[in-house]
Amino acid sequence: MTEITVQELKGKKESNENFLLLDVREDVEYMVSNLGGQHIPLGQLNSRLKELEEYKKTEIVVLCRSGNRSSQAASFLKKNGFEEVKNLQGGIKKWADEIDPSIPVM
Repeated sequence: MTEITVQELKGKKESNENFLLLDVREDVEYMVSNLGGQHIPLGQLNSRLKELEEYKKTEIVVLCRSGNRSSQAASFLKKNGFEEVKNLQGGIKKWADEIDPSIPVM
């Protein structure tokens, strides 16, 4: 599993790199705080896979609260033909700890 650190993600966002940020947390978690990524909860990923079809050759960074669900989602995407998938180490919790402490995490 390829992983990316919160510092690497911050750099990608700041330099406007072309990638998809995919948040696989539940709706209520996403409403409390998010980094502006596309939101598909892990439990809906299989049924909503077609929504991501255009990103098969694009880098996708998957995030959740701590990195567990996003790791599962990243593996699922790789198995379904997505080429450049990375898991955000530590998830939005680590982002809040190291990058932006103002973000609430539930």
